[in-house]
Amino acid sequence: MALPRLLAPHSVAHPIYHCISRVVDRRMIFQAAEKEQFVKYMRRYERLCGVQVLTHCVMGNHFHLLVEVPRRPEVPPNETELIALVEETLGQPAAQALSNRLGQWKEQNNTMAIASELERWYAQMWDLGRFMKMVKQRFSCWYNKRQSVRRTGTLWEERYRSVLVGSGTALQATALYIDLNPVRAGIVTDPKDYRWSGYGEAAAGVYASQAALARMAELSSPALANRTQDERSWLADTMSWYRETLYGRGAEVRDETGTVVRRGFSSSEIEAVRDARGNLPLRAYLGLRVRYLTAGAVLGTKEFVEEVFQGRRNWFSPKRQSGARRLKGLAR
Repeated sequence: MALPRLLAPHSVAHPIYHCISRVVDRRMIFQAAEKEQFVKYMRRYERLCGVQVLTHCVMGNHFHLLVEVPRRPEVPPNETELIALVEETLGQPAAQALSNRLGQWKEQNNTMAIASELERWYAQMWDLGRFMKMVKQRFSCWYNKRQSVRRTGTLWEERYRSVLVGSGTALQATALYIDLNPVRAGIVTDPKDYRWSGYGEAAAGVYASQAALARMAELSSPALANRTQDERSWLADTMSWYRETLYGRGAEVRDETGTVVRRGFSSSEIEAVRDARGNLPLRAYLGLRVRYLTAGAVLGTKEFVEEVFQGRRNWFSPKRQSGARRLKGLAR
C-alpha cells in the first residue's frame, strides 16, 4: 500500500510542492500538440482550484510542476462568484447547470442541498491532490480519444510524486532545476526558446507565467519581495533577475578531458547574459512574440503606432487612452 502523501503542516504559510509524473513505459507521447493541450488544462484547473503554478516544464514523457497551494480562505467564493469561476474555467454549460441546481433548491428553500453543493465544489479547491487528479485525468481522456485506435487503460506510470519545498534558496533552486530541464536534455541551448516551460512562456510575454515567476522570486528572495516599482517594472526586473540567475546556476560541466558531461551554458554565454543584466535584445524578444507580427494590429515606433491609433480611433474602446503599448520584457 502506498504511503500517505506528505503535506505541509498548517504552520507553513505558503505550502509549495514540486510535482513530477511520467508516462507509462516512459513513452514519448508529448509532441507539440500534446504539450499545448496539457498546459491548457493545467491553466484551467489552476484557476478553478485556486492554486498557482509558479513554474512548469512539459517534456517528452513527463512533466514538472511547482505549485503553491494556499490554505482555504475563511470566506470562500459565494454562489455568484463560484458560478462565474465555473463559467470561466469549465464553460457556460457547466455554469448554467450549477446555476439551475442552486436556483431549484432556492425555490424549494432547501438550504442543506445548497450548502452541500457549494461544499462539493469547495472540496476540489485549495487541494494539491484534486488539482493533479483533474489535470492528469482530463489530459488522459483527451489523449485517448484522439488516437487512431481508441486507447484504454492508464496513461501514467504511477501516481504523481511530490516534494514539499520550503521558501528561500530551496524554492529558487527547484524552480531553476525545472526551467533548465530542456537545456540539460539538449533540446534547446537557451531556456527562453522552450515554449512549454514557465520561463519560456514568461519570456514570450505570457502574463500568467511572468506573474508566477515573480511570485516565486518574491518568496525566494527578500530583496525582490520589498518592491516599490509599478507592476510592469517589477515584472521586467524579475524576468531579468531570473534569466541572469538561470545562467549563473546552469553552467555546463566538463570532465578532466574537457568532455561535456552535463549540458549547460558556456562561460562566454554566462558572461554575455551578465553583461546584458539578464535583459533580452529586441530581435530575440520579437522572435518569441511572433504573434505580434502575425496577429497584432500595428508594430513600430511609439509615434507610428499612435498615429495609426488616432487615425482609426473608432476601432477601439473609448476607455483606451493611447494606442502605443510597450512590449513587456524588453530591455529598458
